[in-house]
Amino acid sequence: MILMSLQYDEILKRIVGDVVLSDNVGLALRSWREKLNVKQVELAKHLGISPAVLSDYESGRRSSPGTTFVKKYVKSLVEIDQKGSKILGKLDVPVSETAILAIGEYKQPVSAKQVVQALEAEVLSGEELLNQQIHGYTVLDSIKTILTMSGLDFIKIFGFNSERVLVFTKVGLGRSPIVAVRVSQVKPRMVVLHGPKQVDPLAVEISKKDDIILCITRLQTENQVIANLQRF
Repeated sequence: MILMSLQYDEILKRIVGDVVLSDNVGLALRSWREKLNVKQVELAKHLGISPAVLSDYESGRRSSPGTTFVKKYVKSLVEIDQKGSKILGKLDVPVSETAILAIGEYKQPVSAKQVVQALEAEVLSGEELLNQQIHGYTVLDSIKTILTMSGLDFIKIFGFNSERVLVFTKVGLGRSPIVAVRVSQVKPRMVVLHGPKQVDPLAVEISKKDDIILCITRLQTENQVIANLQRF
């Protein structure tokens, strides 16, 4: 499947945004290259640089690359993918609409602490990270997410970047949503569980290891959760 221009631009923005907002740009670049099964030698040739230089950027041995290089890197990845594996083409397959209850990007980022307050949430892990910025939100039906979403579908729920809050509704003990996040190569800044009376300790431990803010909200309805997230 050859990506149409609109889809192409959207995917470029999404990947560039995820890389630029990551804590380690080089590691994020390498992660996307490996995710698309692109060899370092092939990408270096496409970029017109040596594999050694590319390796230095990805490993952090060189100073963090600027936005211009990141855009060129990502554009090359997409072009190589279109000629070969066409993994990104699968991203155009619609995610199950019933799994995603709401998704949006904030015009101005808000702090995780503001999200906690808006959702009347209890912080289970990552309290020291509450000053981190949140750029968007996705509210998911946890059961349908686990049962119907593939790994590539899971990437799509992140919108244009991963610095967002994922809210899982209809949660039992919280283990399944956190495990799904754990195995995903792209991880959110914050996860909020809606519904459980208590949370599996393993879910808390996993979120700590991945530096994810984990919270529980006891707002009565999914509509309340969505409305409060949309206030910002």
